[in-house]
Amino acid sequence: MTVNQLKWLSYVTCLVMFLALFGGAVVTKTGSGLECGNEWPLCHGKLVPAYTIGSLIEYTHRLSSGLAGLLSLASAFAFWRYAHKRRDLLVYALLTLLFVVVQGGMGALAVIKPQSAAVMALHMGFSLIAFSSSLMLALGAKRSHALGDELPAAGQRVGRGFRNLTWAAALYSYMVVYLGAYVSHTDSQGGCTGWPLCNGEWVPELSGGVAVVFIHRIAAALLLLLVAGLGHIAFWKHKALPELRALGVAAVVLCLLQVFSGAAVVHTLYNERLYLFAALAHILLVAGLFGVLCYMSVRVWQLERANK
Repeated sequence: MTVNQLKWLSYVTCLVMFLALFGGAVVTKTGSGLECGNEWPLCHGKLVPAYTIGSLIEYTHRLSSGLAGLLSLASAFAFWRYAHKRRDLLVYALLTLLFVVVQGGMGALAVIKPQSAAVMALHMGFSLIAFSSSLMLALGAKRSHALGDELPAAGQRVGRGFRNLTWAAALYSYMVVYLGAYVSHTDSQGGCTGWPLCNGEWVPELSGGVAVVFIHRIAAALLLLLVAGLGHIAFWKHKALPELRALGVAAVVLCLLQVFSGAAVVHTLYNERLYLFAALAHILLVAGLFGVLCYMSVRVWQLERANK
């Protein structure tokens, strides 16, 4: 396969991974997870289930996840066979395959045997890593097609401090996502009414679902500050690295939109249709943010090593 063909394979894999992630979010927010009963991979004993909205949502998600698995396997083989010298791309492809298998297995277990909210939140986290790995593969393949194995110029330097800050932002964003998934799986969304205040207070009485939601809000606010600082340094201190500046801007924009979508989730909580739209936007925006931060983490590491 040519470099261009590998690039397009990575694009398709990323797109299908996105659809699988989106489908999983729809399943969770519509409560369609058990519309096929406690059976997997069949749905009520049938390969093609009876037509109901819930079973259609669940089964479509299963199909998209299965297709994502097949494409991840194809990508892993293709990059191993035709681009094995690019270890970064091969690692992205293998990570995509690994976490597609893990999250698929956890999804099957969730259907066959009920899981705790903590485990279900972890399922969302693994799905996020799978999507982020496919996004890194797509961005890396695009860069490889455009620049080949070109090394950065000597003046394009990234310091260890900025590298560590980027890594910290990516890791912390994952923790915030896990907290958000835990909020969803414990049905704690209504713990705080209003935004930015929680039940009319800056610091509410922390009990039950209120504590879970409030901790998530504080964590999200700290993430915004961290990403804003990261984006500021990337844009103003690394003018010789347009790719890094673009990633920094993208991270800040996605984080801001993610915060506003979180506010929209609160204000549409009792409007079923608007709430579904806001909740899905919230999940997809944070998925994009995590993917950008992960790719940025790899690029600053590569740039730091290249200048040693």
